Amino acid sequence: MRARLVPAAAAIALGALLLPGTAHASPSPVPAAAVPVVDVRAHDSAAGTALVSGYDEPGAELRVDAGRTSAGRWLEIDYQVQQTGYWCGPAATRIALSARTAAPTQGELAAQLGTTEAGTDHIGQITRVLNARLGGGWYETKEMPNDPPTQAQRDLLWHDIVFDVDRGYPLVANIVAPPGNQPPGYPPGQTIYHYFTVFGYDAVDRTVLIADPASFGGNQIYWLSFDQLATLIPPKGYSA
Repeated sequence: MRARLVPAAAAIALGALLLPGTAHASPSPVPAAAVPVVDVRAHDSAAGTALVSGYDEPGAELRVDAGRTSAGRWLEIDYQVQQTGYWCGPAATRIALSARTAAPTQGELAAQLGTTEAGTDHIGQITRVLNARLGGGWYETKEMPNDPPTQAQRDLLWHDIVFDVDRGYPLVANIVAPPGNQPPGYPPGQTIYHYFTVFGYDAVDRTVLIADPASFGGNQIYWLSFDQLATLIPPKGYSA
């Protein structure tokens, strides 16, 4: 499924591009030394805290170095803004892969995922590609059909985040963000169908670190409360 904008009053998903254009050429590789580096430790870990903003051109790159505190941990990733309005699935998958291996291009992943202008249909496609690219079967598809989620589903999600991040594996989440329940910068008054990557957590603040390829409102990397994440995933799922 692509990242989509749906008017609050609409009962069906209409689909609209989130970024200019529909078929951006792959940008020229950026020298590693020229890619901006995000220092997570220089920022608060409270929900809604944006660690970096402004790099919102399609294909714009950032790097986050791995680190930890007494309460949390985050992974090294290579971040890219999604290159088309419907490549949030490939872009989120690429970010997750970058923590483990040299990441392929968004275009290569779009082809492998079967992404079209209608988007990436199901989180299971991302699980399949993550395992194919990394070898083995670490990733599983976790469905969250209940809205609101059950306590058991919430407990499993938190366990999966801590367990996976502690072992060097980001998660990819398929979310539905309606008006009144949206991460920072999302277009108000519209329901957003989207994929993003979870690559860190803070157990004291009970927050999770998000790499969001849509760059809504210019927000690329930000902290989100775990409670809000748990309400954004239903009725979809995540790869962990």
